[in-house]
Amino acid sequence: MLFSILRGLGLLLLVLIVLAAWMRFPWLFLVLAVVLSGWLVGTRSGHQTIAITWTSLLTLPQRLGATSVIVVGIAGVVGVLVALLAMAEGFQATLRDAGRSDTAIVLRAGANAELSSGLDRATTRLLAQMPGVLRDADNTPIVSAEVVVVANLPKRSTGSDANVEVRGVGPEVWQLRPNAQLIAGRHFRPGLRELDVGKGAEAQFAGLGIGSTVRLNNQRWKVVGIFDSGDAHNSELWGDAESVAAAYRRSGFQSVTARLTGPDAFDRFKAAVAADPRLRVDVSTTRDYYNRQSERLTRVIRILGTGVAIIMAIGAVFGALNTMYAAISARAREIATLRALGFTGGPVLVSVLLETLLLALAGGLLGALVAYAVFNGYTVSTLGSNFSQVVFQFQVGPSLLLRGVQWALAIGFVGGLFPALRAARIPVTTALREL
Repeated sequence: MLFSILRGLGLLLLVLIVLAAWMRFPWLFLVLAVVLSGWLVGTRSGHQTIAITWTSLLTLPQRLGATSVIVVGIAGVVGVLVALLAMAEGFQATLRDAGRSDTAIVLRAGANAELSSGLDRATTRLLAQMPGVLRDADNTPIVSAEVVVVANLPKRSTGSDANVEVRGVGPEVWQLRPNAQLIAGRHFRPGLRELDVGKGAEAQFAGLGIGSTVRLNNQRWKVVGIFDSGDAHNSELWGDAESVAAAYRRSGFQSVTARLTGPDAFDRFKAAVAADPRLRVDVSTTRDYYNRQSERLTRVIRILGTGVAIIMAIGAVFGALNTMYAAISARAREIATLRALGFTGGPVLVSVLLETLLLALAGGLLGALVAYAVFNGYTVSTLGSNFSQVVFQFQVGPSLLLRGVQWALAIGFVGGLFPALRAARIPVTTALREL
């Protein structure tokens, strides 16, 4: 009895080790597939395995209801997993794309986001004169001292109010962020209460079409343009920094963003800022800054997605176990006959595993296909680090699809292993006695 328990625990530990290696190293599947293919083609036992597996697959139409439990269950696991991870990938990519290696953002020392930062006007003037800052044809530093506030606007989908980020920017902002291009209307004019609206914000919030009037802090602002930046700035409303500061009674700014002469100029810029005793600020590239802003929510989504997938995977494993155990019981006499004719236990074991893995692969591909068709490019919004809505798209890429198929095969491996061991151990005499 004790020996049986220890043997079961050892087998379970081996399964866990194989699964961990499988999920950690995707290329391991290809290695195993090549080795298995060579064994199937080049050995007598392999030929026996192919014969048994083919015979079993031919009976699938008679077992369609039972086998569909495996396929549909695993497809559900993969679909949910890929969808949730695609949400995390899309959110992270949207914020990541807002940053560049050749632009630097400066916040008050100790501030972890723009809303918690504050810089006075003297500081912004000093920062614009630092070495490494790119200048335009008129020798003007390409620097934008920015005011960041949050306003409430009704969402198109529900009509309820949600936060939208209003960013007061300097006149150099279009050179600072060249990826932001007007797609309709015109640029706002400095000194006036005019707004250019991000494409994502215009799609998510009501009343942001060109010519519309928006109330910000009880003042009327006119929407004069719509821009597309392809990143987190698409969720924002841009206006003249001085006008936004006056509307919200701000005497300073939240951040300063500077375009540098190149990525290699960042260290020089940062060193010059650190060496000036008048400045108490933190400096980072905008790419690093936006990556940090996305980390927490991305981590939460990934943990949630993996947790939900594990719970569903446990159910799918039990479904596969029940289905394959039932199939083995129904084919006990057939398997015993094959054993009596000279087929060894190894081909029987591998054939059951192959059948389960093929069904799991079908379920994985089905779930991945559905997730890609439904969620790739699907646009949603969520609360970002500045307590405003960030509009982003789900991104179902090849790596996520591969991960989903990995999960499917792992579920199939666990669900088929124990029934396969039982099939290989069926006593020939006992099973033949039932004929």
